[in-house]
Amino acid sequence: MKQQHSLSSFLFFLLFLHCANTFAQSPAAAPAQTPAAVVAQPPATTPTQAAQPHGITNVTKILEKAGHFTIFIRLLRSTQEESHLFSALNDSSSGVTIFAPTDSAFSELKSGTLNTLSDGDKSELVKFHVVPTFLSTSQFQTVSNPLGTWAGTGSRLPLNVTSYPNSVNITTGLTNTSLSGTVYTDNQLAIYKIEKVLLPKDIFASKAPAPAPVALAPEKPTKAVPAATVESPVAPVDISSALMFAHNNVVGSVGMVAAAMFAL
Repeated sequence: MKQQHSLSSFLFFLLFLHCANTFAQSPAAAPAQTPAAVVAQPPATTPTQAAQPHGITNVTKILEKAGHFTIFIRLLRSTQEESHLFSALNDSSSGVTIFAPTDSAFSELKSGTLNTLSDGDKSELVKFHVVPTFLSTSQFQTVSNPLGTWAGTGSRLPLNVTSYPNSVNITTGLTNTSLSGTVYTDNQLAIYKIEKVLLPKDIFASKAPAPAPVALAPEKPTKAVPAATVESPVAPVDISSALMFAHNNVVGSVGMVAAAMFAL
């Protein structure tokens, strides 16, 4: 009986070892791996995007790219109107229209004209070229004159436009010119090229040179007229006694002649 129990225990022990060895040789199941999280990277910012906010147009950059607006760009910067334009395009919903004179337009001014202007006059000159609303070329047909500008309105600051089928004419009372091309346009900003500087009367009317006096023909020299000789007055002479003496002599002579005749 004891031998049978020992044999059963030994067989059970062998079975246990076999099972343990089998489990030890079986590879352990690899733990399930979770997918790696994908982090989206923001797009790289280009230098152009970093230089200016989205949607804001840089007027001076447009003029520099177009070329031939060096003097007007310098005036925009020196008068701080460049910053004014940036703010207006950022804050205003009505837009802006700019009449940009070329360098050749400024060269037609009298030499030294810009140097004689005060800082205030230079600022007003630039503002006179900016209309505080967006105007397409077709809208010039319906605008009311005179146009208001950043410089103001009134009889001293008139700016009138006349639209024709193939051109748009601009007059200020001192300047008469036409749009010679479109530099830039979108739904907010329009820049038109002009070949003459728009001169406001408020600055230049009082500074216009006076017309030269008409030269008179030289007078012919006249001969000197000698002064009239004025004779001193002569005192009146009483000749009544002389006349009486002469009368008596005549009467006496006649009497003697008559007596002599009777005597004959």
